[in-house]
Amino acid sequence: MIAKRRQDILVFDLQTPLAESFGFEATAAKRASEQLMRRYYWAAKAVTQLATILIQNIEAQLFPSTSGITRVINGRFVEKQGMLEIARDDVFEREPHAILEAFLVYEQTSSIKGLSGRTLRAIYNARGLMDRNWRRDPENRRLFMEILKQPEGITHALRLMNQTSVLGRYLLNFRRIVGQMQHDLYHVYTVDQHILMVLRNLRRFAIAEHAHEYPFCGQLMGNFERPWVLYVAALFHDIAKGRGGDHSTLGMADARRFCREHDIGQKDTDLVVWFVEQHLTMSHVAQKQDTSDPEVIKQFASVVKTERRLTALYMLTVADIRGTSPKVWNNWKGKLL
Repeated sequence: MIAKRRQDILVFDLQTPLAESFGFEATAAKRASEQLMRRYYWAAKAVTQLATILIQNIEAQLFPSTSGITRVINGRFVEKQGMLEIARDDVFEREPHAILEAFLVYEQTSSIKGLSGRTLRAIYNARGLMDRNWRRDPENRRLFMEILKQPEGITHALRLMNQTSVLGRYLLNFRRIVGQMQHDLYHVYTVDQHILMVLRNLRRFAIAEHAHEYPFCGQLMGNFERPWVLYVAALFHDIAKGRGGDHSTLGMADARRFCREHDIGQKDTDLVVWFVEQHLTMSHVAQKQDTSDPEVIKQFASVVKTERRLTALYMLTVADIRGTSPKVWNNWKGKLL
């Protein structure tokens, strides 16, 4: 009706008038269109979650002969036809930390391709358990750090945690940016998807089969101690978007609190917090300033200070630019950086 013709795609130009027709109003922090699109993405996410459970349940009814247990993993989980299944329906009520353990087991067991419909339904029904006490449980904090420190499967696990809303319930500030659209020409992903895309890009630097894409980043990542520190930095670099104010400054407080609560050492905490503050600096200097000017280099060096920071900032900047859109990266930007 707004386009006055057949229109199946909700393009940028139509988002604002459509949002206003629904009664959304722009605030200092968010445009009306961003509020509408967030509601849309949350609804689509819920439909996807419920449809996945429903389809898996129908498959189990249609093909009962293929539904045997392949093996027992521990007292809480079994592997069933390549999916992670809970051993009993009330496992999360009895042991709430098993919610995060499910994603750790998923990472650690290469034969498991996803969570079964029964497990997904149990996680959905256990959402009331994921409260303040659950977030503060030392065992849950340990499990979350274990998920970030695994040698493989981190990207898949965090995406699955986001899809099932567990990530947003564990990191409340992450929940605030789920479905948060960025109404500009560069970001084609919502903020939560952009963050997970940046994390995916960092992980690819560490994987040998992707080394040909960015050989220099692969070399740097191979020599970088405790790469999980970069993943924490990636999780928090845009976490304060859409709150009003400078998202870098607001995100620093979130990052510092997370590091303190998860017993991350002072040096690594300083690196994470510093990166959240400075994550736009390198791309700004490379693309908008004269890097042949010694004064520019001197100023940049006085901000960065150490080689570890420089290495971290370089890899995270490459991953961040690539994570805004599939088309935004080019050889010229690579050369400037």
